[in-house]
Amino acid sequence: MPTLTNPPVRAVIYDCDGVLINSRASNAAFYNHILEKFGQPPLTPEQLDFVQVSTATQALDYLFAGSPNLAAAQAYQKTVDNRAFLPLLRLEPYVREVLARLRPRYQTAIATNRGKSLPQVLEHLGLSGLFDFTVTCHQVTRPKPHPECLLKVLDHFRLRPRQALYVGDAALDQEVARAAGVPFAAYRNPALKALYHLQDHRELLPLLGLE
Repeated sequence: MPTLTNPPVRAVIYDCDGVLINSRASNAAFYNHILEKFGQPPLTPEQLDFVQVSTATQALDYLFAGSPNLAAAQAYQKTVDNRAFLPLLRLEPYVREVLARLRPRYQTAIATNRGKSLPQVLEHLGLSGLFDFTVTCHQVTRPKPHPECLLKVLDHFRLRPRQALYVGDAALDQEVARAAGVPFAAYRNPALKALYHLQDHRELLPLLGLE
């Protein structure tokens, strides 16, 4: 398998949900809490797939489309304490070990549609201090599927697109990487079109010369 050395990659950028963390149970509990408060039925599997890759605003626009409670639900979600849902999060295998190997040789970053809860998530799962830069939906004017989040990371590290690698798990991530011109590695999703397909975070190490 070829390595990412020509041009040399200098930064590894991660999506959060579905890549660094398994958050389906936590996100389901969060949105079901809001749906229940406004008398709506719980999430369907299709709705959960959508909210997994969306900002909270996008998710509620979708879940409450056509409902007179949309504005109230949007206002309410900003007041919900995300810490109640942290115990349902699960760290993907080998994330800490791989991040420790990457640093300090490579810059590490997160580009995600997750919002205000990201610092709490990183602290809860012992990932604080393992990323040089993070971009949430609150640091951009246009969240995914716009590539602004990746462009912001490139600008921060003063890198060309080919000097970074974006690791994601969803079609949305594939689209964002393509739009930004950043090489894409798909995590546990063989249906995506990607330069590399990873089933295990450790598979990233030999690609970067860190066997």
